[in-house]
Amino acid sequence: MQKARLTKVIVLAAAGVISLGACSARTGSGSGGDNSGAPQAAAPSAAANAADPAGDGKAQCAPTSIAYAGTINGANAALGQNILKGAKLAVDQHNKANPGCQVKLEQFDTEGTPDKAPGIVTQIVNTPAIIGVIGLPFSGESKAAGGIFNGAGLVTVTPSATNPKLADNGWKTFFRGLGNDNTQGPAAAKFITGELKANKVCVIKDDSEYGTGLAASTIQALGDKASCQDNVKTKQTDFSAIVNKIKNEKPDAVFYSGYYQEAAPFAQQLNDAGVKAKFVGPDGVKDDQFIKGAGDAAANAYFTCPCVPADQFTKFSDAYKAATGGDPGTYSPEAYDVATILLKGIDSGKKDRAGLLDFVKNYDGQGITKHFKWDSKGELSATTVWSYKVDNGKIVRDTEIK
Repeated sequence: MQKARLTKVIVLAAAGVISLGACSARTGSGSGGDNSGAPQAAAPSAAANAADPAGDGKAQCAPTSIAYAGTINGANAALGQNILKGAKLAVDQHNKANPGCQVKLEQFDTEGTPDKAPGIVTQIVNTPAIIGVIGLPFSGESKAAGGIFNGAGLVTVTPSATNPKLADNGWKTFFRGLGNDNTQGPAAAKFITGELKANKVCVIKDDSEYGTGLAASTIQALGDKASCQDNVKTKQTDFSAIVNKIKNEKPDAVFYSGYYQEAAPFAQQLNDAGVKAKFVGPDGVKDDQFIKGAGDAAANAYFTCPCVPADQFTKFSDAYKAATGGDPGTYSPEAYDVATILLKGIDSGKKDRAGLLDFVKNYDGQGITKHFKWDSKGELSATTVWSYKVDNGKIVRDTEIK
């Protein structure tokens, strides 16, 4: 998962355009909602023209497949499940409204790892019925397998992979449904030094493609306020050496660039050692699993994310909760938008990979999270970053970072 310049954009949300539909049950997710009653930032304005996966209900097509490719059961599975559930809601709403055009959402579990993803992606590209893909969620697996999608001419839209270099591989099938870390890094630095008023910041990164790239962007933006840096490894559980270094450094804030699996025990061990610095994690940490794992330390946590608060999309959020039994998680709304774009392509008569790729390449339309229009590298023309915080054990929106 996973910006030398922060681009401001007015984030538009859907009002009254999303139909309710059935979806399979789910349990637990990260939440961008706000149930605390605490003062919140102003909501984005509503957009009556946001794309609706139900369309006009008149679509006609032969049975067609799109796929979700990403983690379902891996170490950071909750992040992938958020995406899968958002995409599935869009497909279910489409199919309920369009009996003449039934689209199957096939699911492929990469476990979010660069070593497993290429084999899974090879299975996908060798399945001719699949003409579009939602994923891959993580930057490392995207780097490892993106060329396979490109070689097959199979369009992929990631709702969450943010490493900037992914767009520099020359892939013609890669599109990103959010801002990259050249936006999130400077935004995180601005939030930490501005809103949190931190003058000394320790930046700790994991060894993932996502964590290293985001850390570099954030450190560059922090400048001399990045007073200390250190590294952790995937699946590490004992952080005592780094905790002692940070305790001696006495920073005002700690920015952890990585995923919640390691961030949760790390934050807890910082708290247990008496470190008073504010803890800030990016989108890879922003999940209820972090809250559960970090214990008391979660109360002092903040997050940055190039994702829009799900509590802004009333009909989407209500439909999601009714279908799944839980609130939308990080990147659930973005996945819903991405799936909707692929569905709109199918409804417009695109029947094969080349046709759907061309549709996405030239797409220009409003979603519930943002306006979608891509440049020649698959990057969005305008993006935004929000901050979040923990309030009464829930992740709630804080403010748009401008």
